[in-house]
Amino acid sequence: MLKVRSDAAAGVHGNKGPVRALGDGDTVLRSEHEEQRELVSWFRKSFPEMRIFAIPNGGARSIVTASKMKVEGVSAGVPDLYVPALKLWVEMKKVRGGTVDPKQKDWHDYLVGIGDAVIVGKGADDAKRQILSFMGIEIP
Repeated sequence: MLKVRSDAAAGVHGNKGPVRALGDGDTVLRSEHEEQRELVSWFRKSFPEMRIFAIPNGGARSIVTASKMKVEGVSAGVPDLYVPALKLWVEMKKVRGGTVDPKQKDWHDYLVGIGDAVIVGKGADDAKRQILSFMGIEIP
């Protein structure tokens, strides 16, 4: 049976917001990495019996490493995270500025076509809301 922490829905508003202070009153949007890290942490605490894992498709790497990963099966456009128990893929984007590129759209269409679900989270809070909605959990 799935255990859901009673505060899972409350955690939707639990991060430090979409910006972080730089000093002198300047702020910058949190990176996609920071948003994804926040989401994974929340998910693992909220649903301890369910697994979520990252797909290592992005990031800067050497040509040699990129070539090795490509022949090992890495494919551009695959969503960032997967929750096998829900057959749910999560594409993470920054709160502002992140867009789905054509390779990602192609993967999303394919995955939905085979019966999986895909959400595109514009930041951790948006992804949390969409996951809870997908699971049928009411957000207060």
